[in-house]
Amino acid sequence: MNHFDYIYEIAADNYGIVTAAQAKNAGVTGAEMRRWVKSGRLERKGQGVYKLVRYVPTPYDRYAEACALVGDDAYLYGQSVLAMFGLALVNPSVVTVATPTRRRKRLPAWVRVVRGQAGRSTFNEGIRSQSVADAIESCRGLVMVSRLAQAVEDARARGLLSSSEYAQLKKEFA
Repeated sequence: MNHFDYIYEIAADNYGIVTAAQAKNAGVTGAEMRRWVKSGRLERKGQGVYKLVRYVPTPYDRYAEACALVGDDAYLYGQSVLAMFGLALVNPSVVTVATPTRRRKRLPAWVRVVRGQAGRSTFNEGIRSQSVADAIESCRGLVMVSRLAQAVEDARARGLLSSSEYAQLKKEFA
């Protein structure tokens, strides 16, 4: 198995995204990564973030890429979580990503970073994100209450909320 096969395996499990840290852990050097970018096998998306050129896109790619661009401890936040699941009829123009640490990276205009809390994330569809219940709470004041109430119902029907989270949110948005 050559080094690109290792990179491909990592990227295939992560929406086509591989970071320089993941590549280093797999024994791939930075020079090899640069060579694959130059040959057209990888595309450099940002500082230490690469994407397979030949990869079948999914609806979640944008969210995975935004989290990878911000850093290892980053997670989707607020309206972006709701948009990922198609809840509350939100369609933000930017992907909001929270991180507990300060970031100085240059990011594309479609990624917005906010301050988050460590340990307040979970994994949805393999992408680190805020829980759906916390995302609905954080959208109070940004999204119409009627849409959030409907999002609570839709999330419960799809199994995205526990019964206790549903009861609490139902009471708040009734």
